[in-house]
Amino acid sequence: MAANQSLPVLVLKEGTSRSTGRDAQRANIMAAVTLSETIRSSLGPKGMDKMMVSSFGDVTISNDGATIVKEMDVQHPVAKMLVEVAKTQDAEVGDGTTSAVILAGALLKKAQELLDQDVHPTIIIEGYKKSMEKAIETVDKASIKVEPTDKKILKEVAITTLSGKSVVSGHFERLAELIVDAVVQVAEKDGEKYKVDLDNVKLEKKKGESLDETELVRGIVLDKEVVHPGMPKKVADAKIAILDCALEIEKTEFTAKINITSPEQMKSFLDEEAEMLKGMVDKIAASGANVVVVQKGIDDIAQHYLAKRGIMAMRRAKRSDIESLAKASGAKIVTSVDDLTKDDLGYAKNVEERRVGKDKMVFVEGCKNPKAVTILVRGGTDRMVDEAERSLHDAKCVVRNVLQDPYLVAGGGAPEAEVYAKLREYAASFSGREQLAVLKFAEAMEEIPLTLAENSGLDPVDILVELRSAHAKGEKNAGVNVWTGKITDMAKARVFEPASVKKQAIKSATEAAITVLKIDDVIAAAAPKAGKGSEGQGPEGMPGGMGGMGGMGGMM
Repeated sequence: MAANQSLPVLVLKEGTSRSTGRDAQRANIMAAVTLSETIRSSLGPKGMDKMMVSSFGDVTISNDGATIVKEMDVQHPVAKMLVEVAKTQDAEVGDGTTSAVILAGALLKKAQELLDQDVHPTIIIEGYKKSMEKAIETVDKASIKVEPTDKKILKEVAITTLSGKSVVSGHFERLAELIVDAVVQVAEKDGEKYKVDLDNVKLEKKKGESLDETELVRGIVLDKEVVHPGMPKKVADAKIAILDCALEIEKTEFTAKINITSPEQMKSFLDEEAEMLKGMVDKIAASGANVVVVQKGIDDIAQHYLAKRGIMAMRRAKRSDIESLAKASGAKIVTSVDDLTKDDLGYAKNVEERRVGKDKMVFVEGCKNPKAVTILVRGGTDRMVDEAERSLHDAKCVVRNVLQDPYLVAGGGAPEAEVYAKLREYAASFSGREQLAVLKFAEAMEEIPLTLAENSGLDPVDILVELRSAHAKGEKNAGVNVWTGKITDMAKARVFEPASVKKQAIKSATEAAITVLKIDDVIAAAAPKAGKGSEGQGPEGMPGGMGGMGGMGGMM
């Protein structure tokens, strides 16, 4: 071989595909924008629902951003990052997931326009970081401080959230009242601030009746039935014992053998076992308890003795349920029957087994100052009950947010339009290309009011022009009123959202966009050769699982 001819150097495994520079960025941005466009039409009170069908044929119908992206079978790694954005938004503030994904998509779409003009990604990233800080500062200035325990304000915030959920339309008022009552009941004052553990507002769902029959129980609803037919089905002035142990004879930890040689020995063995179980029940009765909730099993003989003593018992309760019951009734969770005293008992005015739909449930009601409550969600179909539960989850999160951080912003895209106006002024302070990035960030923020207008059947161009004009005049609460189709002062229309939800959406969307813009090389390992489809090539020369639109093919 000639000296000037070099041997090829193989660094990557055979079958590995690599996409670099602009090609990689374009493919990544396309994947993110496609996901954001998919859920875009579900934003706002007049947004549409999505139907997701899993590979097993399970159907989910929802317009909750987090649920939609979680249920999608997303393959492209960048699209998965947007799914993470929605999950983070849901975990942090519980609402605004659709807005966060739409914003992330819009920021990347605008960044692509700058990349096409040969603006370097680093300059765009710097501009986006500064714009994010300015946007959060603008939201802070536009926010209104409220009294955290003002139930009227809390109800208005809950109604704003519920109005974006099509399943609960027509039931906003009542459901908002239930949520506010529940969250305020479990809130605990910590110095000047309030703390709310949302696990203390339990959402128990049961198909049947209608959404109107959804009720707040000032106590706990256990999805269990009374274990023995001879036990009372209703106990007034209940003294509740909660046991984290079994009312059964425990087996030895090591292998043991008992040699029984006569029927008398067998009888005395069984009699002794029954006597031990009777002793357990006697200890429970001696404490004064008339309702027992056990996390583990209850032996048939123990059930018989409990029934004879007129004690109501439920077994195999979930750990979360017994913890909630302890908070609601004031009982202590006891790990051994021997330790049970009357001081460990909780109180409820009424404990009753009722038939709900086809099943029996036990209602523990009338607790003195319950620090755990239950909302029993009803609905005509399983899917309606599931979606109602998701809607109520978002509502309880926003009420919690206001209690913990009592600052509100007007709804209807007003904060985003205000951020647009302020960023346009802010961009003038930059002389270089960063100014272009700030302007593009501002345009991306307008995607929210624009989408609200589109989803409501309004003319987006007219709405945007009117909205810009109102904010230029200093009307910081001007937003899109989807019910009247006009630009309105949303604070006067009493449409409010927690400021914390808006700020979190801007933060998570910007951080996701910056992460995607930093990627200039995608190295995809060879696809497994198990199925025919795995060898397919997506656009940009990437495998089917990684290509821009190719990777999104498995989504819906």
